[in-house]
Amino acid sequence: MTTPSALERPTGVPFTRRLAARLVLLPALALSLLPPRRIRAVLGFLRRGATPATAAQAAAARGAMCAVSLRCAGPKGCLPRSLGAALLCRLSGTWPTWCTGVRVVPPFTAHAWIEADGRPVDEGVPDDYFTRLITIGPRSGRGR
Repeated sequence: MTTPSALERPTGVPFTRRLAARLVLLPALALSLLPPRRIRAVLGFLRRGATPATAAQAAAARGAMCAVSLRCAGPKGCLPRSLGAALLCRLSGTWPTWCTGVRVVPPFTAHAWIEADGRPVDEGVPDDYFTRLITIGPRSGRGR
């Protein structure tokens, strides 16, 4: 017997934000099919010239991605959701810290998320719940 469930999708996302989220959805899905080194290279290039995203900006981008895509809103949509949110932030000139890693408690599963101000955005878990393996943060003013 199955348990009925429903995905929570954000409501009240403005039309222009939903349109922008749909615009970055296909590139995010395409990026999610690439190997990690390619994803890292593409995101490293795209983050150039962006300012760090605030927690509110990152949360709005993540919410918009969940509002336009059931795949992104689902439990296994973390990679396209996080990539799409990063790309959506980039459209507005900001960049969150994009992260991939694993949970620190069993079962050890992979996960991708975005961070702002050093904290996971809307993940609903403590800050130390994941161990970061790859991070692509905003570049500093010195051109790191």
